[in-house]
Amino acid sequence: MELALQPGMLEAFGLHAARAAALVVGAPLLGSGTGFSAYKVALIMGLALLLHGTHGEPLAHQPGGIEYGVLMLREVVIGLALAFTLHIVLLAVRVAGEMVGHEMGFNMASIVDPATGVNTPVVTQLWEIFFYLGLLAVDGHHLLLRGLDASFDRAPVGEVAFAQDMHLLAGDMFVQMFEAGLVFAAPMLVLLFTLSVLMGVLARLVPQLNVNELGFTARVAVGLVALLAFVPLLAPALSRLYEGLDVGIGRTLDALGG
Repeated sequence: MELALQPGMLEAFGLHAARAAALVVGAPLLGSGTGFSAYKVALIMGLALLLHGTHGEPLAHQPGGIEYGVLMLREVVIGLALAFTLHIVLLAVRVAGEMVGHEMGFNMASIVDPATGVNTPVVTQLWEIFFYLGLLAVDGHHLLLRGLDASFDRAPVGEVAFAQDMHLLAGDMFVQMFEAGLVFAAPMLVLLFTLSVLMGVLARLVPQLNVNELGFTARVAVGLVALLAFVPLLAPALSRLYEGLDVGIGRTLDALGG
C-alpha cells in the first residue's frame, strides 16, 4: 500500500515547522542552553507533526519560490512574537536584578551567562533561576505551547498577511513590564536607599570614618540579609508576572487574529 501525499501537504508541514522552530529557538525557556541541541530538533519536529495533524490542510495552491519564502517569513515572525512575550515578562526580573545589583555593588561581580555570553549580575541570575523554577512549577511552559496551538486558529498558514499594530503592542508590554520590574525591586531599593541616607548622615557626624569602605561592606551585608528576608515576597510577585505572561500571550493572539 503506497502512501500518497496530497499536493501542498509538504509545503503546509514546512510552514507549521517554521512557526514551531521560531518559538522553540526564540523562547528563553525552550531555546536557551549550550548543550547538545538534538532535543530542540526533536521538539520542533514533534510539535510540527502534532500541530500539522491537528490544524494542517494542504495549501490551496502551489506557491512559487518567492511567495513560499514570504510565507515562511510570516511563520517565523509569528513564532518569534510568541517567544518575545516571554522575553518581555522576563525583562521585569532583569530590570529588578540590575537595579538591586547596582545598589548592592554586585554589578562589579558579574558572571558570564553561558546561554547568552554576556555578563549577568549575580542578583539577576538568582532571580531568573527563581523565575524559571516557578514558571515550570505552575506549568507556565504550557502557556507557550497552548499559545502556539491557538495561533494556527487565529492566523492559519498559507496566507500572505501580517498582523497589524504588533509594534504598538510590543511597546505597551515593554512599558508595563518595566514598571513591574520597578515594583519587583521596590522593597530592596527602599531599604538600600535608606542605608545610603544613614551612611551619608554618619559621614557628616564622624568624618574620620572611611565611609566608602564601610558603606560597601554594609550594602553587601544588608542586601544579602534583605534578599533572604524578602524571599516570601517573591511568590506573589512572580505570580503576577505569570499572569502577565498569560495576558500577554492572549493579547498577541488577538493581534495576530486582527
